[in-house]
Amino acid sequence: MKKKISLLLCMIAAVLCFTACGKAESTPYDEEELVQVADFLIGYCAEADEMAFEQWKEMSEFGIDLQLTEAGLPFEAESFLSVLDSWQAGIAECGSYIEHGDYSFKMTNGKIEVSADAKFENRDAVISFMFNSESKLESMDVSVNMETGEILQKAGLNTVLGMGTVFSVLILIAFIISLFKFIPAIQAAFTKKPAETEAVQVPVQAAPAEAPAAEEAAADDTELIAVISAAIAAAEGASTDGFIVRSIRRRPSNKWNSK
Repeated sequence: MKKKISLLLCMIAAVLCFTACGKAESTPYDEEELVQVADFLIGYCAEADEMAFEQWKEMSEFGIDLQLTEAGLPFEAESFLSVLDSWQAGIAECGSYIEHGDYSFKMTNGKIEVSADAKFENRDAVISFMFNSESKLESMDVSVNMETGEILQKAGLNTVLGMGTVFSVLILIAFIISLFKFIPAIQAAFTKKPAETEAVQVPVQAAPAEAPAAEEAAADDTELIAVISAAIAAAEGASTDGFIVRSIRRRPSNKWNSK
């Protein structure tokens, strides 16, 4: 298989070299050279089997570039692999390749487009090659020629998908807006907790109410001290100025009762 690929590359390289020798200086690109490259790629892709495609894809880019450089082909591994992918996608949609017509050339912004109408087993298509200003291949595309009914069907499907997406987004926005009515309830739930905390903490401030009871007890002790001081002074026959009652304590036993 590798020998077959190398031989085919060498043959097309010889053809391209011969074509390049006769290139006209008055044109920005050589149409014959581009046609040779396009015919080579179409012919190779049409003759190659699935094993050959897989073999190319399993090779490294360095190995592919090496073979393409040795053959003198004006494209690199990346563009060549993209051609193989585009061809396989076109075959899957259009069927087996049959033939193609004459090429047309179009140059836009330094890019050269070479295209031709092609006939496949199931439907027709357009094969387009894109070259850069140095006539090196960049990509290939197989565009299916769709009938008016297919175009309308595809446009209708795109319209339905677009409108469906828009309505889906609108329904989602309406659902989000409908949830706004729950925002006040959520805010009330969060603001209610601090109020309950303050209500629980209010009774703690009732502690100063014990102060009048303490003042009343202190007043009772003062009156008792005054009465006791007067009784002692009367028993001793002295004035209350001669002593000070500092504290009053109850004795554990009453000796007066024991007598």
